Amino acid sequence: MDSLAIILFDDRVARDWEPFALTRPAGELLFGALTFRERAERIFGGRCTAHVAAEHLLGFEEEGAPPVQVTPETDVNLPRLYLLSRAVPAWSVRATWSLPPRSGPVLIGEEPAGWYAAAGDPPPPEELILDPGGSASGDEPVASLPGTVIQRVWDLIPRSHEQAARDIEALHPSAESSSLPPGVFHWGDHPVLLGEGARLEPGCALDTTEGPIWLDRGVTVRAFTRLAGPSYIGPGSAVLGGAVGPVSVGPVCRIRGEIAESVCLGYTNKQHDGHIGHAYLGRWVNLGAETTNSDLKNNYGTVRLWTPSGELDTGHIKMGCLLGDHVKTGIDLLLNTGTVVGAGSNLWGAVLPPRFVPPFSWGSGSDLTEYRLDRFLETVERAMARRQVALSESMRAQLRRAWERSAIWRQNVVRPGSAA
Repeated sequence: MDSLAIILFDDRVARDWEPFALTRPAGELLFGALTFRERAERIFGGRCTAHVAAEHLLGFEEEGAPPVQVTPETDVNLPRLYLLSRAVPAWSVRATWSLPPRSGPVLIGEEPAGWYAAAGDPPPPEELILDPGGSASGDEPVASLPGTVIQRVWDLIPRSHEQAARDIEALHPSAESSSLPPGVFHWGDHPVLLGEGARLEPGCALDTTEGPIWLDRGVTVRAFTRLAGPSYIGPGSAVLGGAVGPVSVGPVCRIRGEIAESVCLGYTNKQHDGHIGHAYLGRWVNLGAETTNSDLKNNYGTVRLWTPSGELDTGHIKMGCLLGDHVKTGIDLLLNTGTVVGAGSNLWGAVLPPRFVPPFSWGSGSDLTEYRLDRFLETVERAMARRQVALSESMRAQLRRAWERSAIWRQNVVRPGSAA
């Protein structure tokens, strides 16, 4: 199956998954213990060769991620699976998947979610990329696979820890708990799995009553941490203390304090106390000491969120914040229930910011100015260098396009100026 090429595509729904769609394809979002791309590669046994996404994402570059294309162009001499980026195939597919005998639509959980193209056959009609369930999908499906398709970006939060449990079980079947160092407390029927070089200090407590815990390679868990499963902590990350879990944490994160049912995409820095609950934190987010979000309304009503299509009811009573890539907060910043902060924003002060902060905003409360692009890129370069990651020219250009594209959201909300 090594010859299979996987192409993940963002449809109209995925392209509205703000505050993340401005700076990354949906396939590079963490859901459970894996990104959508990583899961597809493991289940179907192929390599993802491209993301088909919006034009402003051209130049997107991260370790392990394929390039972004606007149209599904690839080597037609290979068999290709064009898969909706927000599709989550069941792990049982891995044991039963085989290349279909002909080209045609692919269903995930009875929902149109892709197209298989046999070697030599053309890619799917371009209209299927934006609308996989449209009229061009009327051909007889070549595969109907178990699984689900995530509909709303906020669904990534409450469903992530359940997916983490499924991912860990699938990747480590019948695994028993790793041998833990003296002084580490563990209770619960589910396993604790340690990657190579994972280190736990005496005095940390691991609760696997509700699900497993997987500490990937090079993870550190310091004393006075209570980590509850199901949780995944990615390579090179550190849990520095506090009540944590269930969580999905990507690579090279630093987390501390009270973090509940949340996702940290990667390179997130939350080294201080403060409550983050039912939240999704993008890549390169840095939270100042005691930054805290509310995830429950005083009247226990369902939470509404800003979306590019207007404010929508999530149907969830608990819903915290969604912070885009490269968001920074100052000391003691408070975030209201259901706050969406656009990529590249820098917030501080003792006044709650609006429940929608447009991308590349700078300021306190509702007194927001536009974050100057040159100053923003300087900060990004310095922050990434602290983790030994270079800001490439392609990513610099892609962030510039994101800044330009998001100007319309800053109108009437953010004062023009020379912030920072």
